[in-house]
Amino acid sequence: MFTGLIEEQGMVKSIKTTSEGMELTVECSIIPSDVKEGASICINGACQSVISFDKKHITVQASNETLKVTNFKELNVGDKVNLERALTLNTRIDGHIVSGHIDCTAEFLYAKVDGFSKRLFFKMPKEYLKYIIYKGSISINGVSLTVAEINGDIFSAELIPDTLRKVNLADLKKGDKVNIETDLFAKYTEKIYNSSKSAGSITYGFLAENGFV
Repeated sequence: MFTGLIEEQGMVKSIKTTSEGMELTVECSIIPSDVKEGASICINGACQSVISFDKKHITVQASNETLKVTNFKELNVGDKVNLERALTLNTRIDGHIVSGHIDCTAEFLYAKVDGFSKRLFFKMPKEYLKYIIYKGSISINGVSLTVAEINGDIFSAELIPDTLRKVNLADLKKGDKVNIETDLFAKYTEKIYNSSKSAGSITYGFLAENGFV
């Protein structure tokens, strides 16, 4: 599990893609200081297992499933990626609970200045819009953000200057794809509700009364 608070930006050093998946090596300085083989590292929001490392690099193997649902297949050597190590039980969760399991990618449309902040606008696949709510949490390339606005299949999130300096969202160009993880609890609630409709044990009214919707 992760918090969505990025520890550092790494730089892609090598990419080896085969029919079996992708081997990705990232140059970084903070992450290798406390890592081991098999450790979970969040790369652009996707939880990956470290297969090897040294003082300046980590290497992971991304499965074909990961390549299918993330922006990994669009990475190039020299690109920056957001990195976060798994949280510990004594860590304050200053962001929100991020599983590192990407739902889909969204398309970056444009940005506009809003005071000292910058608001970024994205086009979301329609089938995942139901998991996004105004002022709800969302993970974009692994960054814990708050949904600022929803208009049809377009949503926005606002980033303060400190966040923009620490993550790779400031470098986005129109048409770039970002990894999206929607709210975990929304998906569980939907699953419970849909599974119980035929049994009649849990109704929409029950969920509303108990604060789930």
